Amino acid sequence: MNLDNKKPGRKPLYVYYIIAAVIIILLNVLLLPAIEGRKVQTTDYSTFLTGVEKDYVKTVEIQDDYIYYVAESDGQEGYFRTVKMNDPDLVDRLHDANVKFGAAAPQQTSIWISLIAGYVLPIAIFILLGRWLSKKMMSSMGGGPGGAMSFGKSNAKVYVKSSTGIKFSDVAGEDEAKDLLTEIVDYLHNPQKYREIGASMPKGALLVGPPGTGKTLLAKAVAGEAEVPFFSISGSEFVEMFVGMGAAKVRDLFKQANEKAPCIVFIDEIDTIGKKRDGAGFTGGNDEREQTLNQLLTEMDGFDGSKGVVILAATNRPDSLDPALLRPGRFDRRIPVELPDLKGREEILKVHAKKIKIADSVRFDEIAKAAAGASGAELANIVNEAALRAVRDGRKFATQADFEESIEVVIAGYQKKNRVLSNKEKLIVAYHEIGHALVAAKQTESAPVHKITIIPRTSGALGYTMQVDDGDHYLMTKEELANKIATFTGGRAAEELIFHSITTGASNDIEQATKLARAMISRYGMSEDFDMVAMENVTNQYLGGDSSLSCSFETQTLLDKKVVEFVRMEHQKALKILQDNIGKLHELAKYLYEHETITGEEFMKILNAPVQAPTVVAESESNTKSENNAESENSTEADADTSSGKVNLQK
Repeated sequence: MNLDNKKPGRKPLYVYYIIAAVIIILLNVLLLPAIEGRKVQTTDYSTFLTGVEKDYVKTVEIQDDYIYYVAESDGQEGYFRTVKMNDPDLVDRLHDANVKFGAAAPQQTSIWISLIAGYVLPIAIFILLGRWLSKKMMSSMGGGPGGAMSFGKSNAKVYVKSSTGIKFSDVAGEDEAKDLLTEIVDYLHNPQKYREIGASMPKGALLVGPPGTGKTLLAKAVAGEAEVPFFSISGSEFVEMFVGMGAAKVRDLFKQANEKAPCIVFIDEIDTIGKKRDGAGFTGGNDEREQTLNQLLTEMDGFDGSKGVVILAATNRPDSLDPALLRPGRFDRRIPVELPDLKGREEILKVHAKKIKIADSVRFDEIAKAAAGASGAELANIVNEAALRAVRDGRKFATQADFEESIEVVIAGYQKKNRVLSNKEKLIVAYHEIGHALVAAKQTESAPVHKITIIPRTSGALGYTMQVDDGDHYLMTKEELANKIATFTGGRAAEELIFHSITTGASNDIEQATKLARAMISRYGMSEDFDMVAMENVTNQYLGGDSSLSCSFETQTLLDKKVVEFVRMEHQKALKILQDNIGKLHELAKYLYEHETITGEEFMKILNAPVQAPTVVAESESNTKSENNAESENSTEADADTSSGKVNLQK
């Protein structure tokens, strides 16, 4: 061990007191006398007499040893003193010069004032500064006022009952969840009605669902309807740097809740402290999170539910919670807060639209259809983006076009106006997107085309095809999924058919088609070779879903082959559809190339019209080739990481 490299320890506290005392003494010995000494200047007697003769001296005070006088020079007065001399004519000389006789010596500072200014005040400043620094250190160690140094005090936010709080009318699109929570509100209002029959109120309710669906808003709405105190705390606030502090906070939280009963305690992101105690999530028996969870389990068992204390919790990962936390008697109800359906999306849009000015022609049903799969938070963002777009365009209200553009902004980002594609790239993207749309339109089990555009977006897409279902679909057949894969491959098939080459623009299409084909075989049992055997497990379904294969390496190899065969089969199907409708492919691609954006109505109108002569398209291709040959050979490829894949809002 090298003792020379040992870090020096912290200085004892008395060292800082000694330093403070030395500073105070130096201030009193050197600084204060110097400041007081500068007030009176010492002059010789001849200078004093000269000032009297020139009428500089205004006031004189003669003492035993010194003469103090006030003289004015250049419009400024100053205090001076000189040695008293044996001058019998001094008084007459001063009288002839009209000098006033009075107090000219500066007043001596009181000894008490000097004591306070020199000792008491500096000491008080050091004490206050020390206390402030100590409080800042305690706050930083514990993460706030209720941190580790607050010795187990709960820092839950308490919202007292108020008639102006959030109500169920402020929450739309979650009728089932509101119905389940309404019973808890009714119990808090009329507990006697339930006690007469012997029923007891559920001790806790667990809200589970994807992010942005309104779990926290529902909990606040329950408190607003019941008009009782509402305790809100996050699961991460229980985790402290010192072992035992989290458990102490749990005890203090339930103590406060019992004192303010009836009330509601809401724990957001409870999976932070409620993970399974399987040895993988915790580092040992003394882990802080495990102690906090054990204390939470004990408190939820120990408190009296008849007092009206309701525990609400929210999480996105219910699969990771400890089974002891989910059993009846702790969380009696599990309330799913899912993504809203078509009617729910329309109601949510209307709730948020009350906050902005909109045109009378806005149709929320059409907006809700286009925003399939959007959560409540995303719908709120869509409404806000529509209002921002109206302001940018100088209008006083949002229109239908603003809402439609805001949906595309949320999906694919803003229009990238500074990205200018070459003529050949623009033509490739046009054929690519028409390939998606034409394959989708020529299949029976496919969503209608809503919009096609080749305007680049900030998400990296050079263009996209939007399909919108007429309603919500909760089941998909094997044929529908196969048609979706064929639609994904339609863009690449159009490139191969027209340009006899392929680009990097289909990267997102390939990813989506492969993912869907693998799910059909490994999860949905849509392969005759594997029948109804699950090859894949999915966890965290509310956070995108993490999948893992649960089969041997040989089976995985066979599974990969089946996926390749299935995607190749749908790719050939898309090629055949485009070959059979190559005239419409040229006609639609030319229209999209010229206009950059096609609506669903325009697309179907051109598709159902008689086929025009293909000479125009061939002529356009030859012009494009000549233009690109005159430009540069480096513009023949799209960006490697960009995607012009189909955007389908159905999830």
